[in-house]
Amino acid sequence: MPATYKAAAVQFEPILFEKERNIARLVELVETAARTGATLVVAPEMGTTGYCWFDRAEVAPFVEPVPGPTTERFHAVAQAHGIHVVIGLPEIDPDTGLYYNTAVLIGPNGVVGRHRKTHPYVSEPKWSAPGNLGHQVFETPLGRIALLICMDIHFVETARLVALGGADIICHISNWLAERTPAPYWISRAFENGCYLVESNRWGLERTVQFSGGSAIIEPDGTVAAVVDAGDGIAYGEIDLARARQRQVLGEPVFAQRRPELYPELATNTFAWNPSDFFGLYGHRPLPPGRRSRVTVGQFLPGRDVDANLDRIEGLAIEAAGQGADLVVFPELSVTGLADAAERAEPLPGRATGRLLTIAARHRLHLVAGLAESEDGRRYNTAVLVGPEGLVGRYRKIHLTGEDRRWATPGDSWAVFDIPAGRIGLMIGHDAAFPEAGRILALRGCDLIACPAAQAGRFTGAHSGTTIDQNYPIPTGADPHHWHHLRVRAGENNVFLAFANVVDPPNGFSGKSGVFGPDTFAFPRREAIVPEGEGLASVEIDTTNLETRYPTSVVRRKDLVSMRQPHQYQSLVWPARPAHLLAAKVPVNRTERAG
Repeated sequence: MPATYKAAAVQFEPILFEKERNIARLVELVETAARTGATLVVAPEMGTTGYCWFDRAEVAPFVEPVPGPTTERFHAVAQAHGIHVVIGLPEIDPDTGLYYNTAVLIGPNGVVGRHRKTHPYVSEPKWSAPGNLGHQVFETPLGRIALLICMDIHFVETARLVALGGADIICHISNWLAERTPAPYWISRAFENGCYLVESNRWGLERTVQFSGGSAIIEPDGTVAAVVDAGDGIAYGEIDLARARQRQVLGEPVFAQRRPELYPELATNTFAWNPSDFFGLYGHRPLPPGRRSRVTVGQFLPGRDVDANLDRIEGLAIEAAGQGADLVVFPELSVTGLADAAERAEPLPGRATGRLLTIAARHRLHLVAGLAESEDGRRYNTAVLVGPEGLVGRYRKIHLTGEDRRWATPGDSWAVFDIPAGRIGLMIGHDAAFPEAGRILALRGCDLIACPAAQAGRFTGAHSGTTIDQNYPIPTGADPHHWHHLRVRAGENNVFLAFANVVDPPNGFSGKSGVFGPDTFAFPRREAIVPEGEGLASVEIDTTNLETRYPTSVVRRKDLVSMRQPHQYQSLVWPARPAHLLAAKVPVNRTERAG
């Protein structure tokens, strides 16, 4: 197995009803990549036929089994060049007659494995059944390879399942649209799972649908190593298996830090029914009415002096109240400071929380702030929620960093509270690196997640702009915050998210605090970011919509939460296993070959 090798992401515009032309052009592109030295070549979703089919009858002349004539064509190419290829095609299961949107991994010896798209986009139900092969990881001479298709990756669970299965590389084939690419979702899935993502997207216009291109090689830290903006083309990048197998996010061993004993809710779907009915069942914790509110984040660097930190918090709170804020979120450990925080830990309630209560009452605000808490000889990295009514509640950080573990005990429960602004969940800093955390809070009906943070490292990325003409009302120009991992967290869970970070550039804390909206595909975005230095950012949020029987606002109906397939996610809540057993947590297919 090579330690490093070249991968290629093919970008291509297929034409409906021109299957032979499409296959011939794809063969040409794959062979070009092979001659350039690529040993893993990935082509787009439905690249052999095109995508926008009206119904089963229209696509019927173009479906075929796997293995079949098209896979044999690419097997010949793989064999001739000693490479592995991923292609997308409409598959028919000869035993059932069902059609599937399928990705196939082909090597020099034939078909290695396939993935049938599990999470359909709006168009698939016109002709395709949902995939029934789960989320597999395939052992190859190039490492452990997983396949996902387009909409699959909107859901945090799919990439997490294959990463837990030991995937070094996710080959994501897509027909992505309605935003500038490389898409933030693609980047976050590589980033949060510490693996490579080879992204092959189509481009061009088909039946009024404009596809976004932007095929790319994305590295385990979220770096976009290579990209094709518009047109047919190939992006090349190096795969380093040792780097992928470090399984780190911002220097932390996140897979060893997971808390699967706290994740059983991932195997449920609390939005399968009308959420107003579900959360109101038996009269137990119905969703609050909600309202229009202004949510603000305060970005600053807390020091060792607790009183000085509280003075700074009050100063920012006064400024926020003057701008009409209802809720203000401050950074992790903003009360007690980051350095040697345990030395200034205090019980709850205590002197510092008493001062926070005074600030909240005086300025008619709800506040979220972080501090080191002491109880029964233990220390916790804690966030408190206070308001004019008093101490609403606390949350103890569940996912601790290596630095946290030097002094803090991990929390053991999630925290969700109802306030006039809506249902609010709390997480702290490193928790946001775990897609499970935001998902569980969304499943509990949160409208808003408040995330005090002291997050160093890079979790944002710029975009230089795209040349693809768009028929959607989306931005195409340069954007310094094209990818913001916390924006992805908000959108994938259909929540508002208030992220208040420490700013201290000499020590790696870039700030980039912000308030993000519940729909990442809605433009202009409902968000505000503090780009640098100390300061505030605020957004008006709307959590109302219970006056109708069925919620119509995205934050209350949670489309991306309701469309989950929890029967596929049970592996996410199994107890953690040693790294060398990770591949056993998801089926690893070593036997499927061309017949």
